[in-house]
Amino acid sequence: MDKPEPVFKIRNVDFYYGSILALHQISMEILPNLITALIGPSGCGKSTFLRSLNRMNDTISGTRLEGQILLNGADIYSKDVDLADLRQRVGMVFQKPNPFPQSVFDNVAFGPRVVGLTHDKNELNLIVERSLRQSALWDEVKDHLDENALSFSLGEQQRLCIARLLAVQPEVILMDEPASALDPIATLRIEELMFELKKNYTIVIVTHNMQQAARVSDYTGLFWLGELVEFSPTEKMFTRPEKQLSEDYITGKLG
Repeated sequence: MDKPEPVFKIRNVDFYYGSILALHQISMEILPNLITALIGPSGCGKSTFLRSLNRMNDTISGTRLEGQILLNGADIYSKDVDLADLRQRVGMVFQKPNPFPQSVFDNVAFGPRVVGLTHDKNELNLIVERSLRQSALWDEVKDHLDENALSFSLGEQQRLCIARLLAVQPEVILMDEPASALDPIATLRIEELMFELKKNYTIVIVTHNMQQAARVSDYTGLFWLGELVEFSPTEKMFTRPEKQLSEDYITGKLG
């Protein structure tokens, strides 16, 4: 079976905070409709790399990237790239839920209104319902769409943030430790949701939880001191890693 065309091709990426080299010669390919997990100790560059995939790091002064990140063959760091369009195509779910202090409906409708996906009220209602269904939240909130999003549990808020992202029809979903602030039951809901979402989306997740990476991902990359030590199918990474450093980290000898 032929390997599908990668969604992202990352080639020899170096990333700098001022004069500090945070990522060194990162190269990998991210395949469609799969979950790619990035693991490694704190401060090793995982989140910096994740944020480079939709140029969220651009909001930090003094940063720069060398190398290439291609999204469906186009360099996302070209000068003519529309950042709003890029971040619509490559959406981000953050570590802590960040719903707007508005109703559930207005949270999900926010993106479609801003980008002008529709000006038809009935169509907007359909987009909101579809997005809430996709994020496995519809049954819990369908009778509470006018309630303030901040009144819901953290797990529900995180799924609402995912629904808000889905409403603008992204191609890729980036998740930066999306369950680290959640209890085990809410974490399980997020993981189950990821399995459903990868049918239609490509997902890249940063996690400190190696068990989570082993459970949910198809590919895993181990970052260490700003370098990509190893990148391989998850089952191989966790049972037959190629590098000694990978084995030592996964077995807890290093941390």
